[in-house]
This record gives sequence, structure tokens and C-alpha cells, in this order.
Amino acid sequence: MVKITEQTIRNKLSEVMDPELNISIVDLGLVYKVDLDKSGKTKITMTLTTIGCPLFSLIEQEAKSKLKEIGLSDDKIKFELTFDPPWSMEKMSERAKAMLGI
Repeated sequence: MVKITEQTIRNKLSEVMDPELNISIVDLGLVYKVDLDKSGKTKITMTLTTIGCPLFSLIEQEAKSKLKEIGLSDDKIKFELTFDPPWSMEKMSERAKAMLGI
């Protein structure tokens, strides 16, 4: 069993692809914060590239599926969607920028 840390959670989230761009949500800079408390509950604060993006439920489902692989159950995972601060291309990793030719 993998030791669950904020870093292992981020690593798993980096396997979750944005359905439109096929780049990980971590590389896109959509994951703002990962909080893991002592009881093992995880709160992931993230954003979307645009307000009203209809793909959040797909991203959330895939993220939960990936996090189950390291032993986190649905009842231990909470997603908080925020648009403060709003997403911008500056939040993207160099890898994501290269993939998009930016």
C-alpha cells in the first residue's frame, strides 16, 4: 500500500487529463491546493479553465477513480471548485505550455 501524502495525491492527479486538451489537470495548473488531514480526508481545491465549463463532473470522476488506486475512498475525497483566483495560462507548467506550443 502506498503511503498517502499530499505529494502522492498530486502525483495521482497528474494522471487525470483535461478532456478537451488531453493535458493533465496538474500541468494545466487547475489544482490549487491539496489538504490531507490526520484522519485521511482529502480536500482538493481546484479550478477550471472557464467558469461554467461542463466537464467538471468528468474530471472529478476520473480523479476519484485515480485516487482509489492509492487507497482513498469516495467518502474521504472532497473537491472544492473555486474561481478565485481565476485560472490563467501563467499557471500552466512549462511542459503543458510546450505541448500547446506556447
